[in-house]
Amino acid sequence: MKLTFVSGAGTVTGANFLLEDGAEKYLVDCGLLQGCAYCEPHNYDPFPYDPASITALFVTHAHVDHIGRIPKLVRDGFRGTIYSTAATRDLATLMLADTLDILGMEARQSHRPPLFHRTDIDMALSLWKEIEYDKLIALHNNLLATFLDAGHILGSAMVRIARGKRSILFSGDIGNHHAALLPEADVVSDATYLVMESVYGNRSHDTSASRTERLLRAVKGGISRGGTILIPAFSMERTQDILFDLRTLIESKNLPPIPVYVDSPLAAAVTEVFEHHRTLLRPDIASRKGPLFSFPGLTIVGDNDKSHAIRTRGNPKIILAGSGMSQGGRVLSHEAALLPHQENSLVLVGYQAAGSLGRTLEEGAKRVSILGRDVRVKAHVERITGYSGHRDQHGLVEFVEPLTKSLERVFVVMGEPGASLHLAQRLHDYLGMNVHVPEKGGSVDIDL
Repeated sequence: MKLTFVSGAGTVTGANFLLEDGAEKYLVDCGLLQGCAYCEPHNYDPFPYDPASITALFVTHAHVDHIGRIPKLVRDGFRGTIYSTAATRDLATLMLADTLDILGMEARQSHRPPLFHRTDIDMALSLWKEIEYDKLIALHNNLLATFLDAGHILGSAMVRIARGKRSILFSGDIGNHHAALLPEADVVSDATYLVMESVYGNRSHDTSASRTERLLRAVKGGISRGGTILIPAFSMERTQDILFDLRTLIESKNLPPIPVYVDSPLAAAVTEVFEHHRTLLRPDIASRKGPLFSFPGLTIVGDNDKSHAIRTRGNPKIILAGSGMSQGGRVLSHEAALLPHQENSLVLVGYQAAGSLGRTLEEGAKRVSILGRDVRVKAHVERITGYSGHRDQHGLVEFVEPLTKSLERVFVVMGEPGASLHLAQRLHDYLGMNVHVPEKGGSVDIDL
């Protein structure tokens, strides 16, 4: 078989991997490149394979850097089967519609045609087939595919493709230890080849206890300064994590009641999907009675006029708004208005990709450009790493450890070059693995 790292090698985003078995061709993920000034043009690039020739697409989870080019794939001729868990399909339905709006606006601003249309999303959804974890999917030439729980976001999966006793495992994104809402990722003890992510391949996270303590400290600090606490948060998973922890802190009286505004209609819709699929959450959370994410003082903000109006509401208050890397969405107007004032707080709770505004703020910039405005940064900026949905370097090595007896080769992808190389070296030094860090577009032959 032939494995090609079409995209997602040498970068964090744009996952797209091609596995060829004679005439049959399979894809794992088909995502957008995000977070950098040069990403947008490359999303328009033609696929280096014929989409009409692809038998099936396996989707690990519903983040846009893993699903965002699926409608383009369909527009360009793909008519195979799309496989994912039911929760991933439900979330992807929301995320693709939101992506269509964002990309449409960007296309108009840059005088480009749209990357895809609503009809392309509808066609993609018509090709979609929902698969439960651990259920075998029979493919051609005695190949069997299986989804395993990746513990990353709701419905996320690893994809295992096997023939006989030999297999290749695509990790997707591997969930962080002690996630706020989700159970741990499945432990996998048998695979011949592994294609694994490395987002935090050179970093360590806060523990769950210190994560919650740092959130508490950040909010109390913002309250003491009498300002607005702005939290850029992805509408999917991160917002729900933060809401659950805020609810817990308020109900336990560790945090005084404080107005909390979720400035994202998408986050509200995603939260409904979480409630619908709550059996996928940790058993101790899924068994709770009543809504999981609502509490006194919480307001979901609808239209844009109300979005602007909440900044004039009395302080202190908390605003959660998308996007998590400050690359678009309502958080930008809040940042432009709030960052110049020292009583306000910006709390970064997720990965900030190189080149993003979030990364610039994380690195301590005192002046940034937002929505065409020159903005001075006087607000208190704080970073909390424990909310990441990705395992850190120690967790990634720990994930590989049970596979050491069976693995013949590891391919480290989905990370910035420094993170990927660092993880590869650790896997070689600590576990004796044969590790390769592929380049974008590179191919290898595998024996499956």
